[in-house]
Amino acid sequence: MLCWMDYLVGASFPKGKTTRSQWCCFDHRRRQHQCTKTETNIQQQPTPATSSNMASSSCNISPPIIPIFVFFLLVSSSFCPVRSSETGSLHAKNQTFRPEVELQKLKAIRELLNKINKPPIKSIQSPDGDIIDCVLLHHQPAFDHPRLKGQKPLDPPERPSGVNPNGMGGEDFQLWSMSGESCPEGTIPIRRTSEEDMLRASSVRRFGRKRPRRRVRRDSTNNGHEHAVGYVSGDQYYGAKASINVWTPRVSNQYEFSLSQMWVISGSFGDDLNTIEAGWQVSPELYGDNYPRFFTYWTTDAYQATGCYNLLCSGFVQTNNRIAIGAAISPTSSYNGGQFDISLLIWKDPKHGNWWLEFGSGVLVGYWPSFLFTHLRDHASMVQFGGEVVNSRAGGFHTSTEMGSGHFAGQGFGKASYFRNLQVVDWDNNLIPLSNLRVLADHPNCYDIQGGINRVWGNYFYYGGPGRNVKCP
Repeated sequence: MLCWMDYLVGASFPKGKTTRSQWCCFDHRRRQHQCTKTETNIQQQPTPATSSNMASSSCNISPPIIPIFVFFLLVSSSFCPVRSSETGSLHAKNQTFRPEVELQKLKAIRELLNKINKPPIKSIQSPDGDIIDCVLLHHQPAFDHPRLKGQKPLDPPERPSGVNPNGMGGEDFQLWSMSGESCPEGTIPIRRTSEEDMLRASSVRRFGRKRPRRRVRRDSTNNGHEHAVGYVSGDQYYGAKASINVWTPRVSNQYEFSLSQMWVISGSFGDDLNTIEAGWQVSPELYGDNYPRFFTYWTTDAYQATGCYNLLCSGFVQTNNRIAIGAAISPTSSYNGGQFDISLLIWKDPKHGNWWLEFGSGVLVGYWPSFLFTHLRDHASMVQFGGEVVNSRAGGFHTSTEMGSGHFAGQGFGKASYFRNLQVVDWDNNLIPLSNLRVLADHPNCYDIQGGINRVWGNYFYYGGPGRNVKCP
């Protein structure tokens, strides 16, 4: 359910000599980088009310970046020496510039783009610069999977009992829908992946995936990932539901992110970890901006080789023609102002065993086929709700990337971010309240969490924080 609330009853609330020919190479690269950066800033800075024309003209006048880069590689390999020294780099080592390697990378990017971006029957320009492609249902990436080729999306499943039948469906919660355009029936809206998205990624091979973790635990920081979460375990779970407060937290590093989501989990916290995830995230690396975006994720091997974000691989089958997974959310909450949240439900279809995703009240987004998983083919053994950030410790300090609203839980409603009305689905497809919610913050001086229960919000918690501060150096 989409929800604006001004208040809610019952809530507590980068030395040496450089030759002229080397300078030729460096200057060329630097100017190219500056041009790319300027274009990115143009897309990020306008407000939604004025950015439509700017984004459109930027799209029209900007030539494809890969052909330009290929030409640059050919020219630089002819006129510039291949040995260079990266002056000012943190890793001041001589590196060999190999155009053939870069050309192979660009070829891989083009091949992956052709695989991800399916031929649309219609394309929509979003005010934030995104292009939304309307793709035929059976042409979506999921149907590249051998187990799904030639098939069609399944019919809607039986919803869990206990779901509130009233409330707003609320499909128009994303910036692209403000264009007044929509995708026709029989198609789904897919955010187009650009060359810039791929070039911005830290790894082309792992584009659209979370970084693998040697050990995944929920009771400690792992590989720079920090959490403030509420969770239940010790039973068999067949789904979960929550309303998640949406903010625009500041992310201080391109390779960091801040997200708020639900995890449906099974397996051990080793290489066999299965997860289904949904919520909102701010990820400059993945999307190129700082908008909060609706996202999904899945893995069957602890984020190593399987799974991906959104529709960036064969996996999630989308059935909805009004919601674009990976698109920006609007409106968002403001400090001491209006509060906005999104309601998400994930549950296992008792008949076919697939895991479905619902937005709001009765708006089906799609499903994760059960064959994708190992442990989750049966049930989940843990459900988790909350926030996560990446702390890269740039400069040797804790990151200033915010979680949630960027304010600590103790500030309460209108200031701290929240999850409310937390529920799980039992073996008999009933949506029931939590009975043993536990809360945990990896580093409470950086990001914390406080839980509670009342008649209006049921099980809830406030969470988040600013990251680096006097007590979190």
